[in-house]
Amino acid sequence: MKALLLSDVGRLEYVDLPIPDVGPNDVLVSVRACGICGSDVHGMDGSSGRRIPPLVMGHEAAGLITAVGPAVPSWRTGDRVTFDSTISCGECVYCQRGFVNLCDNRRVLGVSTDDYRRQGAFAEYVSVPHHLLYRLPESVSFVDGAMVEPLTVAAHAVSRAHPGSDDAVLIVGCGVIGLLIVQMLKAAGCSRTMAVDVDDYRLEQALSLGAMVAFRSDPGRVVDAVREQTSGQGADVAYEAVGLRSSVELTIACLRKGGTAVLVGNLERTVDLPLQAVVTRQLSLLGSVASAGEYPACIDLIASRSVNVGAVVSVVAPLSEGAAWFERLYRGGEQLLRVVLEP
Repeated sequence: MKALLLSDVGRLEYVDLPIPDVGPNDVLVSVRACGICGSDVHGMDGSSGRRIPPLVMGHEAAGLITAVGPAVPSWRTGDRVTFDSTISCGECVYCQRGFVNLCDNRRVLGVSTDDYRRQGAFAEYVSVPHHLLYRLPESVSFVDGAMVEPLTVAAHAVSRAHPGSDDAVLIVGCGVIGLLIVQMLKAAGCSRTMAVDVDDYRLEQALSLGAMVAFRSDPGRVVDAVREQTSGQGADVAYEAVGLRSSVELTIACLRKGGTAVLVGNLERTVDLPLQAVVTRQLSLLGSVASAGEYPACIDLIASRSVNVGAVVSVVAPLSEGAAWFERLYRGGEQLLRVVLEP
């Protein structure tokens, strides 16, 4: 099969690889679309430690089942599917409590660390445990199906704080996840949403997708602007979807006393924390990772057109051109959100 292989740090090659083995509890999926996640772009240079070559990356995907392991129930060849990127064991204490994203034995498709390597979906075929599968209705294209995974990340983040319809909600960072959070908040009935980013194009996207107002990132001006929108109080809930020291500090500064920050981005491994502000203003800081059961609801939202995942897809390109698109995303400077590759 053809695959896009991270053969060395910073080097992607379009190569021939063996079709993956299919275990008793696995299915083989013919990949029809796979999105380039920001974690793949930032991981290919070795900085994250989670994309150790050689590796086939890719975890936002959809396709058709072409083979089924002997112990797999319910699924048949030809079924249209997407799948969770988190491979959970189903047996640990966290899985038993429904927190599959916190599984003690958690692995992720298309990720390689010192502890494990799991080949992903930038290929013609990928092998997936059947318990990760979700059926795609005919009305949902494979490109939209590849966007279910990032939508579940946004949905899970929103659920961590459960903002009310009257809450003032801030989204810091209007990349793909931030823009999907904007849409999920709109779908949940939140009308007082404010978006922040350094890029005017992304701010325009946020406004078109449901944000009430949008501010270009400037720490002093943004804090004042948020207070102007909230009678001097600050945001009730803020979602940080970048993961840099400056954006985390801005998120915390924009909260009202007793407010809640949901930290979704993690570009930097560590950031300084304005401890006195968190303590003396009694703020709540919540982490959010991956998803835990949001797939069916997100597929329904896409199928009903309640959420427009196509709005964050900038380009659909052949997998054979993947290395060039990775390079463009890594360089930055273009108005690109999600690039989806088709084998």
